[in-house]
Amino acid sequence: MNLTLRVWRQKSSRDRGRFVTYKTKDVSPDMSFLEMLDSVNEELILKGEDPIAFDHDCREGICGMCGLMINGVAHGPEQTTTCQLHMRSFKYVDTIVIEPWRSKAFPVIKDLVVDRSAFDRIIQAGGYISVSTGGVPDANAILVPKQNADMAMDGAACIGCGACVAACPNGSAMLFTAAKLGHLNLLPQGQPERYDRTIHMVERMDEEGFGGCTNIGECSAVCPKEISLDFIARMNGDLIKASFITGNGSTSSSDG
Repeated sequence: MNLTLRVWRQKSSRDRGRFVTYKTKDVSPDMSFLEMLDSVNEELILKGEDPIAFDHDCREGICGMCGLMINGVAHGPEQTTTCQLHMRSFKYVDTIVIEPWRSKAFPVIKDLVVDRSAFDRIIQAGGYISVSTGGVPDANAILVPKQNADMAMDGAACIGCGACVAACPNGSAMLFTAAKLGHLNLLPQGQPERYDRTIHMVERMDEEGFGGCTNIGECSAVCPKEISLDFIARMNGDLIKASFITGNGSTSSSDG
């Protein structure tokens, strides 16, 4: 495969940034997208040039580190993580535009690397269970309806890659926040802090500068774990209930 890459290069958050064009030859269709970038970086290093900075870790579709905007689509043409995207998904002679996540809440650190610590701060605001649960109980000691257990597992599958934010025209983090709330709020252990947790995480999400949700659905369409918009609906319901139970009227992110 002979490809033309237009890659966003930006030395730091203070640099203006620009697209730089690279030509690649003999790219194997069996390479992953990140392996292709590795080969480009090897050539740049041999030329004495600065390699392209991009996030990666497990390369198994688990960690959520490898988020890239590829030809205007989060993670590229397949609904998977960038590390699991293979070059056979592209034409043998093609131009590929590679950008970092575009969001006010995800400032660029360098090239294709962005700061996603805003997600960490949302989790810190309430994405945990603080009550003492003692030792590990028997699997059947706490009864959980199968529907709730299945949905909780679906929410827990979120890897925090940020594709939902990057794909949303509003830069909303509603799907991420809803998934993190859902997998706790659906289980018995999460009930004591359910409404406080919802208020605190949604407020933190707003403070981080993420946009509001207008139910466009791009977030779910690009989510590599196929997390449903149903989680947003559940979060909005809990947010309305929480505003009455806690006396906190903050429901700004439930618009739409």
